[in-house]
Amino acid sequence: MTVTPSPTVSPVSPVRPAPARSGPSMAPRPHPPASRPVATARRLAGRFRYDRCSGTWTWSAEMTHLLGCPPGGAHPCTELLARSMHPGDRPRVLAAIAAACTGGAPFSVPVRLRGRGGTERPGVLVGEPVLDPCGTVQALEGLLVELPADPAQPPSGAAGDGDRVHELATEVAQLRTAMASRAAIEQAKGIVMLLTGCGDQVAFDVLAHISSNSHRKVREVAVAITESAAGRSSLPDDIRSLIRDVCPPNPRMH
Repeated sequence: MTVTPSPTVSPVSPVRPAPARSGPSMAPRPHPPASRPVATARRLAGRFRYDRCSGTWTWSAEMTHLLGCPPGGAHPCTELLARSMHPGDRPRVLAAIAAACTGGAPFSVPVRLRGRGGTERPGVLVGEPVLDPCGTVQALEGLLVELPADPAQPPSGAAGDGDRVHELATEVAQLRTAMASRAAIEQAKGIVMLLTGCGDQVAFDVLAHISSNSHRKVREVAVAITESAAGRSSLPDDIRSLIRDVCPPNPRMH
């Protein structure tokens, strides 16, 4: 994983299942490596992240491979991402990234990946903004999914093309749901950290504990907390009670 400042953009893991346990564990758990391969319906996908605060891109080894870059031979940046796309796709990709950074709009953009010798491969670039507790876009996370020609696909024609479009739409919907879940969890973690002064891992442990004891998914707990913090809804009674049990007020907040 390499990191370098992006000179262009200045203005943006599948959710980990909550462990079943009766109380929050304070012992840190290692996060999965960012280069972990992603498989979606026999397709290869690479992960990426753009950090607005530092203006840097990071992406996985799979992303480097999909963009046609030699390992360690190029630093992640906006220009490299755009240059790896068909010239006709670049304006749409850059516009989608800018809209996600400034307006918090998620996107999925069909692209043509350029290969050596002028070859092209179909793919889709999916991005989801990551918001801080105040609702400001602090990062953009997403996936680049390659859609290679599949010999097992039905023959070209109305039926075959329709099946492929439906399959792609299903995959994109699943990817966006996973990233939206992660974004909500990151926001809720930030709120818990702000209220209690705890660290990132402990904040996730708190959410997992609330999830286990309220019989709700971690994402449902996260959405309830963020919606309440934004004043759009009230916390369910069971979540409110569990938060009071495991989140004593931070003295610095008084």
